[in-house]
Amino acid sequence: MSVLNRILGCVLSAAFVLPAIAAEPVRGVTDTEILIGTVTDLSGVTAIQGVNNANAVRLLFEELNARGGINGRKIHYIVEDSQYQVPRAVQAINKLLNKDQVFMTLQDGGTPMNNATFAMAHEKGTPKLLPLSAARAMFEPFHHLKFSQFASYVDQIRAAVKYFVEQRGKKTVCVMYQDTDFGKDVLAGAQLQTEAMKMTIAGTTAHKPTDVDFSANLLKLKEANCDLLVLGTIVRDTQQIISQARKIGWNVDMVGQTASYDTAIAEAPGGTGEGFYSMTASLYAYPDDPRPAVRDLQTRYRAKYGIDMNYIGQVGYSAAEIAVDALKRAGRDLTVETLVAAMESTKDFVDVFGTHYSFGPNKHQATTSAYLAVIKNGRWVPVLDHALAY
Repeated sequence: MSVLNRILGCVLSAAFVLPAIAAEPVRGVTDTEILIGTVTDLSGVTAIQGVNNANAVRLLFEELNARGGINGRKIHYIVEDSQYQVPRAVQAINKLLNKDQVFMTLQDGGTPMNNATFAMAHEKGTPKLLPLSAARAMFEPFHHLKFSQFASYVDQIRAAVKYFVEQRGKKTVCVMYQDTDFGKDVLAGAQLQTEAMKMTIAGTTAHKPTDVDFSANLLKLKEANCDLLVLGTIVRDTQQIISQARKIGWNVDMVGQTASYDTAIAEAPGGTGEGFYSMTASLYAYPDDPRPAVRDLQTRYRAKYGIDMNYIGQVGYSAAEIAVDALKRAGRDLTVETLVAAMESTKDFVDVFGTHYSFGPNKHQATTSAYLAVIKNGRWVPVLDHALAY
């Protein structure tokens, strides 16, 4: 056989082999669908947040699908209930990863639940995008599959303590917190900032997320003469703590963080929440917001679900906007690598509510500053016209 014939033979052989060398299939991505999952609380102690959040994400995805989806694919969205319990969250993410084989998760709820499931997702190479938690663990230690939407609880509480001490003359700081990863992050923020200001925390109490009687905790801190009470609490325990403090005649200033920035607290019967402060990564846009796009979104949400979108619903909608923007820019040849690259190239993305988000190759936390708001006449009102940092 001549040299030319041998070369032609090799070329023809390669031509028959090449079609068999196809690109590896991408988990959770087909020609027509992208599978996205969420593990959140639909029936537990934080269900008021989890349900509203998942509904908002679903609304955006369904409306997007009706317009044709993303780069020729529609989103198949699967939500699993954790009941705000770690074992159930582990069970739920195991289903999403191994049975459903989702491409990524979005807005997984709860600090302890995310901490328990990160390794499972990362082992599968599955991004857990923008979890519904402001804990430092959502972006620390750095991992290319972790992106955080918020200023951390530590960032928020450090900024709050700094403001109340320097601008409101507070002298004695105390902390009530859930005895969970979430609550301990809030405590850490207060500890770090008081230490930085050459102060000490006068008293602390810890409780379970399911506790309902805080009278002994409050009496202990009242006796410590606290003039600022930092709360590492969510919705139900925040409401109960405020109410029980008022009943014993203790009108101390209380400040929470994003998890307690909820309309359910602002609208509590009898004006219980009046004067309660909270830090928040972004400001809530009420249904009567003057911006047409926001009012239209609130109208669509109410028409579909029969209730107003609360702040955590707003957070979910924003997260879905960020994710969709990145998925679009990742292109038709969607892989985990192209998604991560698109997320890391997100610069000054502005959601429908006017909040800005930016990431980078070495920056997977969108922001480190937060707003201070207070409840007045049943509504959350910004205390200042700018975000705070420490």
